Amino acid sequence: MASASLKSGTPQKILDSAERLLQVRGYNGFSYADIATALRVTKASLHYHFPSKADLGRRLMQRYTQNFLAALTAIDSSGADAREKLQRYVSIYSDVLANNRMCLCGMLAAEYATLPKPIRLEVIRFFDANEAWLAGVLDEGRQSKAVHFAGSAIEAARVLIAGLEGAMMLARSYGEAARFERTGRRLLAELA
Repeated sequence: MASASLKSGTPQKILDSAERLLQVRGYNGFSYADIATALRVTKASLHYHFPSKADLGRRLMQRYTQNFLAALTAIDSSGADAREKLQRYVSIYSDVLANNRMCLCGMLAAEYATLPKPIRLEVIRFFDANEAWLAGVLDEGRQSKAVHFAGSAIEAARVLIAGLEGAMMLARSYGEAARFERTGRRLLAELA
């Protein structure tokens, strides 16, 4: 039976628990039983809100993307220059890693071949949105001469995302967040 404290906001609490589990274990590394245990509810109550794990994963991706895009909008609204926007972007990843988690979409990308199609589409949507935002910031920085890079802004954006995602994986593997910090600084220095 669901605890009284869970009744209000149940879908959000389920999503919060699933997000934590996915960022630590990956999509294939958790089950409804893990969420039910963490929230002290029945699996049937989880299925009431999210009939399948694919439904849960798709909704989780939509929420994560929405929150990430809101963070990018806040960066844009800050009035920061392109270099500072890029630093704040790297800080989003750093903050996730500091909480002993991985980028949700990075975790999903690692399991891409085994994901249900709706989740794969959401992963691509997330990375497309990130690439577009970064390309805009990089173009802005190039025009103001705040950043320098060879090739197109979209290519530079892809290199930055790939570098940050890879740096997270290695930092986690070694248990050294400092590895990520050094790589993030190096990636940004390459644009100076």
